[in-house]
Amino acid sequence: MSNQSLQLTPSLYQYLYNVGLREHPVLKELREVTSHHQYRVMQISAEQGQLMAMLAKLINARRTIEIGVFTGYSALAVALALPDDGDLIACDINSEYTNIAKLYWEKAGVSDRIKLHLAPAMETLQQLIESGEENQFDMAFIDADKTGYDAYYEQCLQLIRPGGLILIDNVLWSGRVADENINDEDTRALKELNRKIHQDNRVDMMMLPISDGLTIAIKR
Repeated sequence: MSNQSLQLTPSLYQYLYNVGLREHPVLKELREVTSHHQYRVMQISAEQGQLMAMLAKLINARRTIEIGVFTGYSALAVALALPDDGDLIACDINSEYTNIAKLYWEKAGVSDRIKLHLAPAMETLQQLIESGEENQFDMAFIDADKTGYDAYYEQCLQLIRPGGLILIDNVLWSGRVADENINDEDTRALKELNRKIHQDNRVDMMMLPISDGLTIAIKR
């Protein structure tokens, strides 16, 4: 027994995959295709995708937001968890990556649930706010440029309903956030946001050591 998170050895990690995950076949196919991509490290892990889908189901999510799509794995995982009339606003600026995503969204039969906005996410989110969508979304996932995280977080706080979730990826940043000697722009932005959310009385929060670190914040 241990009072700290268990360190996953390769064999234990494989065991987790064998008996701890139920991965939709299209998700598995997309994950395998992306594993050959030049920027494959940008894709979330299968267990994180399953956690996000389960959280969406637990809160009966119908409307969600994703900031940073890449090849579409996380959006697909969440879209599969939404009801037939659910919708996911997907924000990205790269059509090359999202063209891959659209192929697999279509293959999984959920493309009608995902509305892709190829534009700077801050603009898309601000348009939603100005069109009266405040407190209308159930969950948001932030996984894009790290220096933009704080602005995305503030916009999502306006758009998410009380009791809704904001999920923030890469908050452990391969351990760099814990190193006082590393202060590049991205690392500094994550350090500052982590401290901010830890002290933010607008949310309840926890940081999980899953994949590269995931913060889950519940809007009060």
